[in-house]
Amino acid sequence: MTRSDPQTRYRRLQPLQIRRARREDREAIWQIFHAVVSGGDTYVFEPNISRRKALAYWLSPKTRCYAALSDQEIVGSYILKANQPGLGSHIANAGFMVSPSARGRGIGRAMAEHCLHEARRLGFRAMQFNFVVATNKSALRLWKDLGFRIVGTLPAAFRHSRRGFVDVYLMYRPLRPAV
Repeated sequence: MTRSDPQTRYRRLQPLQIRRARREDREAIWQIFHAVVSGGDTYVFEPNISRRKALAYWLSPKTRCYAALSDQEIVGSYILKANQPGLGSHIANAGFMVSPSARGRGIGRAMAEHCLHEARRLGFRAMQFNFVVATNKSALRLWKDLGFRIVGTLPAAFRHSRRGFVDVYLMYRPLRPAV
């Protein structure tokens, strides 16, 4: 492994393994998904979404799902997919969830760096986040730190569980030089 390999950096941060999710990961991924969306402050899913619907979305055949493990325990998950079909399929989209009990340990950053590496490897030319809630300061800080920029604002597009209607950002980052 080289210094530029994302897995090398993750090991320096903490004992973290990121791999493709497996069938046996479903329950752990559901537990994280449920904990994250039940707050109603970062994702558009209804806070009481069913396990079946949540896993059908997160583990859809149209996505590549990854699990982040620390000490053999799943502490986060992300999905990677084409943002649009057909002529827009060269732009990636992703979603990230970290277990509330594992936040603040660099897991989100490690997954994001892994995701960017995977997106490049799969041939995507850019990554776009369609719905970054303006009050999600930690996500905004991370995405900006990783080179994403806000390219659009949707006023009052998210119904935050405590703050009411808040803005949402469209964020974008090239992965390859434009040809």
